[in-house]
Amino acid sequence: MRLDVVTIFPEYLEPLNVSLVGKARARGQLNVHVHHLRDWTYDRHNTVDDTPYGGGPGMVMKTDPWGEALDDVLAEGYETGSRMPALVVPTPSGRPFTQALAVELSERPWLVFTPARYEGIDRRVIDEYATRMPVYEVSIGDYVLAGGEAAVLVITEAVARLLPGVLGNAESHRDDSFAPGPMANLLEGPIYTKPPQWRGREIPDVLLSGHHGKIARWRRDEALRRTAANRPDLIEQTDASAFDKKDREMLSIMGWQPAAGGRFWRRPDGVEE
Repeated sequence: MRLDVVTIFPEYLEPLNVSLVGKARARGQLNVHVHHLRDWTYDRHNTVDDTPYGGGPGMVMKTDPWGEALDDVLAEGYETGSRMPALVVPTPSGRPFTQALAVELSERPWLVFTPARYEGIDRRVIDEYATRMPVYEVSIGDYVLAGGEAAVLVITEAVARLLPGVLGNAESHRDDSFAPGPMANLLEGPIYTKPPQWRGREIPDVLLSGHHGKIARWRRDEALRRTAANRPDLIEQTDASAFDKKDREMLSIMGWQPAAGGRFWRRPDGVEE
């Protein structure tokens, strides 16, 4: 995968040199290029922003630096054999970034990120490049950051770990929270390692039983418990057919029951005794 980032703070992207992403770069699995937007400015102050039309507070990033930067970055990528670029625009007004979207992006060969500052980028830039390639406007949460670079780091790490060969164990992400499949709308439950006893706290006996079926069921039940406690909205929006008989029994114990519309809802009386 090729990954380009155009930013006014290239130093913010230094974490892309460490951990799994850094190792993937060293092995040639991830080809990262960070570009300084101000290299495409021509005035003495290297200006990249201006006041918004229509008035209002804040500044807006200008069209010309972004247009010239993206044209050059795309030309460079094509020259080196990259193909099928997609533009990723981190913005609080975008679609939510989910594990499913991380999987979708991990299957693309070339991502170009446009982390903005100030009030964002002039809309005409996004509309222009949407005529040339897929554009993903992506939000990493219901909050506003000072800039999009932190979102680039989040998205890149989520995507890069899904690339073949990046994780030491290819199965590692199969049981992650939100992983496509049985965990699609569930949070991963608690995990433990040695020693079996620490400060008077013991790990659950089932994890020492060696019974793989019971262990798998315990982990599934714990995922249901944690999801019901921390993200009940995920259970509410999941079709009841996604839960097997044992799942439904556990949900019933926790105070949930299926509704006529094929979803679960939480009973007012809550958890069964």
